[in-house]
Amino acid sequence: MVTRYKNALELLEHSFKSYADKTAYTCLDYSLTYKQIDQLSERFARYLRNDLGLVPGDRIAIQLPNLLQFPVALYGAVRAGLIVVNTNPLYTPREIRYQLRDCGAKALVVLSNIAHNAASIIEQTDVETVIVTNIADLHPFPKRQLINSVVKYVKRMVPAYKFDHAVSFRSTISKKGKPFERPVLNPDSVMTLQYTGGTTGVSKGAMLSHKNMADNVWQMVEHIPSAFDEGAETFVACLPLYHIYALNLHALAAFSLGEHNLLIPNPRDLAGMVKTLSKHQITVFVGINTLFTALCRFEPFKALDFSKLKVTSAGGMALTEDAAKAWESITGCEVCEGYGLTETSPVVCGNLIGGIVRGSVGLPLQETELKLIDDEGNTVTGEAGELCVRGPQVMLGYWENEDETRTVFTEDGWLRTGDVAEIDDKGYVRIVDRKKDMILVSGFNVFPNEVEDTICQMPQIIEAAAIGVADEKCGEVVKLFVVAADEKVTEEAVYNYCRKNLTPYKVPKVIVFRDDLPKSNVGKILRKELRE
Repeated sequence: MVTRYKNALELLEHSFKSYADKTAYTCLDYSLTYKQIDQLSERFARYLRNDLGLVPGDRIAIQLPNLLQFPVALYGAVRAGLIVVNTNPLYTPREIRYQLRDCGAKALVVLSNIAHNAASIIEQTDVETVIVTNIADLHPFPKRQLINSVVKYVKRMVPAYKFDHAVSFRSTISKKGKPFERPVLNPDSVMTLQYTGGTTGVSKGAMLSHKNMADNVWQMVEHIPSAFDEGAETFVACLPLYHIYALNLHALAAFSLGEHNLLIPNPRDLAGMVKTLSKHQITVFVGINTLFTALCRFEPFKALDFSKLKVTSAGGMALTEDAAKAWESITGCEVCEGYGLTETSPVVCGNLIGGIVRGSVGLPLQETELKLIDDEGNTVTGEAGELCVRGPQVMLGYWENEDETRTVFTEDGWLRTGDVAEIDDKGYVRIVDRKKDMILVSGFNVFPNEVEDTICQMPQIIEAAAIGVADEKCGEVVKLFVVAADEKVTEEAVYNYCRKNLTPYKVPKVIVFRDDLPKSNVGKILRKELRE
């Protein structure tokens, strides 16, 4: 029987005790056991509570790629009773400032390679302490010094930065520190603020409670038990842990059963990734359509040993038939597609191993209710409608944003997903379309409002509209329509402005100049007409 934990802290404590000598995480050819993660995260928790004086409920932002430091910082924050705010390492200074100010984070853990972005805006936030780490900080001597020196001095991958109140990550875990009282967690205690656009383009923090996260772990393991043979799996963690799916699947679900997580810091480096995979007998691979496609076209990948691979899971964006067929042809393992949202911790439904229905995102997880509604909010059957979800994994609401929380929930407590779906007579769900205007670039949400607001701050631009257009590699890319005040404004100038102020995946790949944009009678830009 699968254990159902009351909160994430209880889950972690069980794993530290039960799997002490097993390998928990491997990254850049170095591994840490559950016992080592236990000791390091406890030291980090004591530093947060005793040295920084943080108290349960305070927010700590973590801006790291998939390195060994991530689980140590994450688990330490959870043990200290803090609320974790996952921050995308690709964020621009403007995006970092918005998120840190919105959540009121008092501390930030950041990789030195990207620290210059936060350094440029940190004084405009409530952050009191910045904890800076280098790539190999948890590797042993002398490998640690070698890797860190090469990264900084040879490859010059660490731009200059300066913080008034910064400490090194290694110093925070250098001493045991004094014990502190274990935090008291109730079902509504928030574990993480996961930022998303929700139903509009303004980024909001979805409040995911300890119960939300722990219950979704239980639901996932119950739904696909063959992916969680206790202490026997090697999960490939190439999706970023700051993404809610990877966070809950790898850092909680796999961790709860003593599995081994193989951290991939940069999945875009296909050669480096394949080299890492060649050293392990992988059993579970979790990815998105663009990654499957890229790997299947990369010849060295085809030479790997897939004899132990038994589960491949896809999420984040629609899985194309070509990608699914190519993956199965090369690896011998079918891709199991699922569906979820940041607001649902995140998994709502998924296909079953051995019973995959292609084109469907599967059946709802245990204790998950689904219904379809029309534009008036009436329940519909036998036809497409907006998918609504009710279950233990559904978020508490948006952080300090009651208006948006009310907007996304129906009066009787169902979460409106904004996705149009069909449900067949056997309960299988098929996503038909997105009701919201959100653009999905390689599994990442891009909200038109943000792109438009950003480019309209360029003095020469009068107005703009962003839409998503199909792209073989990324699923979708951003296409931007602009009306300029000066005909001398070039496509290159607009592109460069976007590149300076937006994370790379949000930058428009197509820019079109127009004399005007289609609008409704109240002046609202009609993106639908632009798409048509």
